[in-house]
Amino acid sequence: MSDPSPPPGWTPRDPDTPDGQPAPGSAAPPPSGPPAPPKNAKEAKRAEKQRAKAAKKAKRKRTGWRRLLPTWRMVLGACLLLALLIGGALVAGYLLVHIPPANAAATAQSNVYLYTDGTQLARDGEVNRVNVPLSQVPLTVQEAVLAAEDRDFHSERAVDPAAMLRAAWNTATGKGTQSGSTITQQYVKNYYLGQEQTIKRKVKEFFIAIKLGREKSKNYILEGYLNTSYFGRNAYGIQAAAQAYYGKDVGKLTTAEGAYLATLLNSPSAFDVVAHPQGRGRALARWNYVLDGMVKKGWMTPAERAATQFPEPGKVRPAAGLSGQRGYLVEAIKEYIVENKILDDKTFAEGGYRISTTIDKTRQTAMVDAVNDKMVSKLDPGKRKADRVVRTGAVSIDPDNGKVVAMYGGIDYTKQFVNNATRHDYQVASTFKPFVFASAVQNDSRTQDGRTITPYTIYNGDNRRPVVGSRIPFDPENEGQVSYGNITVTSATDLSVNSVFAQMVVDVGTDKVKQTAIALGIPESTPNFAPVPAMALGTMQASVLDMTQAYATLADHGQRTPYTFVEKITKAGDTIPLPSRDKAQAVSREAADTTTSMLVSVVDNGTGTAALAAGHPAAGKTGTAEQDRSAWFAAYTPDLVTVVSMMGQDPDTGALEPLYGALGEARIGGGGYPARIWAQYTKTALADSDPVDFDLELMPGANRPPPPPPVDPAPSRSEEDTPGDRPSGRPGRPTRSPSTGGQTNGGQTNGGRTTGGQTNGGQTNGGQTTRGQTNGGQTTGGETTGGQTDGGTTNGATDGTTTGPQGGATEGLRPPADLLE
Repeated sequence: MSDPSPPPGWTPRDPDTPDGQPAPGSAAPPPSGPPAPPKNAKEAKRAEKQRAKAAKKAKRKRTGWRRLLPTWRMVLGACLLLALLIGGALVAGYLLVHIPPANAAATAQSNVYLYTDGTQLARDGEVNRVNVPLSQVPLTVQEAVLAAEDRDFHSERAVDPAAMLRAAWNTATGKGTQSGSTITQQYVKNYYLGQEQTIKRKVKEFFIAIKLGREKSKNYILEGYLNTSYFGRNAYGIQAAAQAYYGKDVGKLTTAEGAYLATLLNSPSAFDVVAHPQGRGRALARWNYVLDGMVKKGWMTPAERAATQFPEPGKVRPAAGLSGQRGYLVEAIKEYIVENKILDDKTFAEGGYRISTTIDKTRQTAMVDAVNDKMVSKLDPGKRKADRVVRTGAVSIDPDNGKVVAMYGGIDYTKQFVNNATRHDYQVASTFKPFVFASAVQNDSRTQDGRTITPYTIYNGDNRRPVVGSRIPFDPENEGQVSYGNITVTSATDLSVNSVFAQMVVDVGTDKVKQTAIALGIPESTPNFAPVPAMALGTMQASVLDMTQAYATLADHGQRTPYTFVEKITKAGDTIPLPSRDKAQAVSREAADTTTSMLVSVVDNGTGTAALAAGHPAAGKTGTAEQDRSAWFAAYTPDLVTVVSMMGQDPDTGALEPLYGALGEARIGGGGYPARIWAQYTKTALADSDPVDFDLELMPGANRPPPPPPVDPAPSRSEEDTPGDRPSGRPGRPTRSPSTGGQTNGGQTNGGRTTGGQTNGGQTNGGQTTRGQTNGGQTTGGETTGGQTDGGTTNGATDGTTTGPQGGATEGLRPPADLLE
């Protein structure tokens, strides 16, 4: 009898396998039924614990993004470890860092300045320091310093970590470089270390300040701080500063004077209101901050505060070694280094730096000679009182690389300490007008009636013509109150017609013009740089240096290269990094080159003809400021840009004065002495190079041929003409002002009158339009001794527009020389 068949899924039993064990290669059978009960209570308890542990572990297991986060145990451990490391570092730092001997700043070294050929330009940095005990410093002066730098000095610790972190955060987040240092830390930096902005120096400062705070009294530290701080004017310490600014010992300082000296600690160079009058507003704000702080601390009553007047510091007394132009150059280079954050003024004052400058010795000499030959040698203050007020500033830049190759700051730094080349308190006058036209081309601007602004666009150049399209009423006078009738932009530039550019700046948009000027190189912070119609006449107060930068951008086809005075700075074998100065396209080449083409006409046919004596193709613009307080000539060849300005300033009071009567001239215009200085300097500076023509790419519509040559009138008595000073032919005279009945519905009367007879400038084929010809347009005023002119027939459009491309334009008209800028 055979065995019955096994049920499906049954695995045959291996006879060699013991009962109860699975056969080899087969899976263990799953447990069936409930688990076996524990044999005793102890085993049951153990099993319960295992089940609870397994459940807790399953619950604690994290999934998803939470697996990436550290546990609280990990965070706590890391914090404890970090605290141990910081604590260990502080202990180690305190033990390892010792208070060093006084640093080299206590006996500051000289800085050496070199010309481009490596010869010495100047040396500065002689130490001016007299230490005084704290008992000799008036209490109110001490309190003023504390109000300025560290109001909680007497109650705080030597270091303030919270303030340091706050300053670091503000610096990192772009709120400006700020200091979180206490006076103790500043004293450590001044006396024991240095001004370098490095982590190593900061760490040393931190630990030395802690040790000093534990070992020395507050009075000891404050005394050291007052005797080591730099106050500008090469004055180290409060006693030297009292003498440098007020000519008295520290013990005689008033509270107001002490507050001003405390103000200087924040920025010695910028807050000297005598050497840098453009910083006066910021200096006064800081001075008020100091006094307000004294009131808050109870060191001064509100009544005393209200009665306190700003104490004007005395004149700068430069070192004898900085006489002539050396002092101006050194101060300009220092200012450049500090403003560009290459070094701060306190660090630079430590000395030991070797500065290779961009100043070309040959060209610097040529500039000084030109000013002396053309102007200074003709001054006679003994005979002419007006000659006492004459000042001159000039700057020359290579437009290809932005290097300042020469600068004239004044007659002598030890006699006239304010640098006329970098000051910001004179209007730039009509030298601003090219920026208006450049902006018109850059922005594809149009006139009020929709015509594109080009060099041959017609505008109305009548005197006191109200601008159209402006919310701000403006009707400027032309120089000499001359009315020109309808005139092209090129001729208006040649003759510097105010009414034309006042209308043009409105047509372009004052904000756009301001942005173009900034792009060219005028600082946005320039005084009186308001976007209003009057800006077209140069009401802003840019420096000669700023204007040279802007004209250099025009000369380099609209590419701006930031100017520089410095090629290289080294100290103890280390090279100090300099800021990058890459070229940037400020305005289009068409905008810059078309502007240049009009400025070439100014030199060839307009108010700048004295520049022809340079013997090189040139483009330039003249300018004469309100009340003749300054006269400018800004011009360039393809490879050299130079701006010259004459200024009037009372030598005793410092007040800005007119130049009337100076050098025996009734008027001083930009086309006179400034242009002559420019011509002599440029001729000498470029003596080794052949004349080079401008390579221009003009806007559409700018290539129109010029009008016929004008007639040459009699020479002016006020011009010192020399061969090459002026072209052979010049335009005739327009009217000084409209006469009764001479201008009806726009008709111009005396515009055609010349000394010699008939002119062709007044009438063109397009001169008679539906609006321009009236019975009053031609009068007996059109007849002269030499014949009849046609200048009386003009377009007569009251808004300065015509229907024809050149209808009625009074081309070629020129006022007498005494009315030109």
